[in-house]
Amino acid sequence: MNKKQVEDLIYQYHWRKRELDRIFNILFGGSISMPSFGMVSQYGIEATLPKPNTSIKSPAEIDAMDAREERLYKRYREFDDIVEAIEKIVDYLEDVQHQIILDCMMEGMSYRSIADHLGVNRNKIREMKEDMLCQICQKCHFLHDLLDKNSA
Repeated sequence: MNKKQVEDLIYQYHWRKRELDRIFNILFGGSISMPSFGMVSQYGIEATLPKPNTSIKSPAEIDAMDAREERLYKRYREFDDIVEAIEKIVDYLEDVQHQIILDCMMEGMSYRSIADHLGVNRNKIREMKEDMLCQICQKCHFLHDLLDKNSA
């Protein structure tokens, strides 16, 4: 995997994330909900009962899908793997400015807007981005496996 492939994956993050939400709405009939932070608690026997996991389809549900739903489900799983891998990248970056550049790239911001955001010129952003991409290529081996799996 080269730096250009990593950069493309990062810049594609924002539309892949939107596509995940759209496919989730089609397949599962609702939006991806944020986890509750203990705002409402359950009492009695309801608190001990198992909660349904609506984000995973059972084998019977997968067999009953039509061709379009199968295609969407396959795309959903592929995009979900890619989005999770891109979100893990930030854990491998030590410099805060590199993390900010990564976040801005994930939002689809241009060089100019990232430079304005950080208060430096575009050439400095380009240098910092190249350094960040080198770090990612060296440290993030899970991206290599992900791209190899998708290309096969």
